[in-house]
Amino acid sequence: MHIGGFQKNSLIDFPGTVACVVFTSGCNFKCPYCHNPELAAGPVNGVGPLNTSDIFSFLSKRKGWVDGVVITGGEPCLQPDLTEFIQQLKQMGLAVKLDTNGSRPSVLSRLLDRSLLDYVAMDIKTGPDRYPDIMTSAPGSDVIFQSIQMIMASAPDYEFRTTCVRPFIDASVIKQIAGQINGARRYVLQKCVREVPMMNPQFSKNPDRFFSDQEIMKLKSIVEGTVQEVLVR
Repeated sequence: MHIGGFQKNSLIDFPGTVACVVFTSGCNFKCPYCHNPELAAGPVNGVGPLNTSDIFSFLSKRKGWVDGVVITGGEPCLQPDLTEFIQQLKQMGLAVKLDTNGSRPSVLSRLLDRSLLDYVAMDIKTGPDRYPDIMTSAPGSDVIFQSIQMIMASAPDYEFRTTCVRPFIDASVIKQIAGQINGARRYVLQKCVREVPMMNPQFSKNPDRFFSDQEIMKLKSIVEGTVQEVLVR
C-alpha cells in the first residue's frame, strides 16, 4: 500500500463510527477540481510517508477508541495489496469504509464477495458520455454502472455522491445519474469549494463553474423520489 496520508480521528467520514482515515496515493482520473491533487498525482507504488506497520501499530494502541477505518485517496482500488490490508483491519475487529470512483468493479466485487467492506461511498463524477473527459485511461463508462449495480446489490451500507461543478454537472446530467441509481439508499450532492488547492489551479478562476446553494437545491429536487434519501453537503 502506498499511503500518502493518515488522519488519526474522524467523526464525520464514516457515518455512526469513530474512525481514522487512510489516504492512498495515485488516481486514474484527472478531475481538474480535485481537492487532493498531491495524492491524486502521486505514485500508486513506492515508499510513502507512512507504511502499513505504522497504521497497525497505531490501531493496536487505540483499540476500544477507534471503531473503524476509512480508506480513501486518490483511488484505493488501484493499490495491488488493498485486499490484504483490509483483511488485517477486519481481523482486528474494525469496520471498513471504502471511498472509490467506481472504475475498478473487479476489485469491488472481490472485496464485497469476501465481506470485507461495511460501507462504500462511490463518487459519480458526471454522466456516462462525459467520463472520457476525466479518465486517464479508457475502460469506458460501463464500468461505472457495473460498480453502481454491484454496490446497490451487495454493499451492507453505501452512498453515492456527486461534486456539483460545471461543466461536468448540470440538470440533464443529474437526471441521467438519477436513472442510474434509481432505488438507491442514499445520494449526496456536494458543493465544490473554491478556496482550496485543485488539480488544475486555473479551473477555480472561473466563477461560473460553481453552483450556488439555491442551484444545488434545484438539483436535489430532480433526484428526490428516485432514491430513498438525498442529502446536500
